Amino acid sequence: MRHNKAINHLGRQSGHRKALLANMASSLIMHKRINTTVAKAKALKSYVEPLITKSKEDTTHNRRVVFSYLKDKNAVTELFRVIAPKIADRPGGYTRVLHTGFRQGDAAEMAMIELVDFNEAAMATALKAAKKTTRRSRAKKAEPAPEAPAAETPEAEAPAEEAKAE
Repeated sequence: MRHNKAINHLGRQSGHRKALLANMASSLIMHKRINTTVAKAKALKSYVEPLITKSKEDTTHNRRVVFSYLKDKNAVTELFRVIAPKIADRPGGYTRVLHTGFRQGDAAEMAMIELVDFNEAAMATALKAAKKTTRRSRAKKAEPAPEAPAAETPEAEAPAEEAKAE
C-alpha cells in the first residue's frame, strides 16, 4: 500500500529528480508542449503549476522563487513576460496531459504535456478538419449550374423559330 506517499520518486534520488523536473519545466515553458512518459508528465504538472501561479504577480521575490526552482533565466523571463499575461484570468489548470500511446522500445506509456492557452495551432487545424468533412459530395452542387442555362437556351430558341416559320 502507498499510504502517505505523496510524491512519485520516478526511480531517482532527490537531486536527480529535482534536476529532471527543473529541466522539463524549463522545456515546457520554452516550447509550450513536450513529449514524455505519463509518470513524468504527472509529476511535472504538480511541479510547474505552482510556479505558473506565482508568475501571475510579477515581483522580485516571485521571480527569485521561480528561478530557484527552474534555474534557467530565459525560462523565467518567458514565464513572466509571455505566459503570465495570457493565463492571468485562469484560476488554475494551466497544463493538460494527453496520452499518446506506448513507446516502441520498452512499451512505456507516453504522454504529451502542454500549456492549455498555447495550442492555437492545434485548435485551428481541428477547425479546418471539421469544415472539410461533409456527408454530401461537393461535385453535385457544381453540376446543376452549367446544365440549367444549356437546357433553357434551346427551348427559348424553338418558339422563336416556330413563330418565324408561320
